Amino acid sequence: MVQIVISRDGADGLAEWVLMELQGEIEARCSTGLAGNLLGDLHYTREGVPVLIVGHHILYGKVVHLEKPFAVLTKRGARDHGSPGAAAQYLVTALIKTKLLFKTRPKPIITSVPKKV
Repeated sequence: MVQIVISRDGADGLAEWVLMELQGEIEARCSTGLAGNLLGDLHYTREGVPVLIVGHHILYGKVVHLEKPFAVLTKRGARDHGSPGAAAQYLVTALIKTKLLFKTRPKPIITSVPKKV
C-alpha cells in the first residue's frame, strides 16, 4: 500500500488561484508552445464580468464557483528530505474555488473602418 502524505502550511500562507476555461483551441505563433508566453489581457467590467483580450479578439465570460474546490499540490520527494528511505510528501500550495468560463466565440476588435472613396 502506498501512503501519500498531504499537508498544508497554514491558512495565512495558502494562495487562492482561479481556473480559466476556454472553449476551442489556442495556437502559439512560435513552435515552442504557450508555456511562459503572454496569452492576453484579463479585465473585469464594473458588473464583475470577466473580459479577455487575445490579440485582435475579445471574449466575454462569467465567474463560476466550483462545487468541489481543487487543491494545487507540490511534491516533496525523498531527495528533498536527504534520506533515501523517506516517502514522497505532498504540500497544498493553493486552492482553486472559482473558474472563469469563456464559452462564446471570440469577437473581432475593429478600431477603425476605412471609408470607401
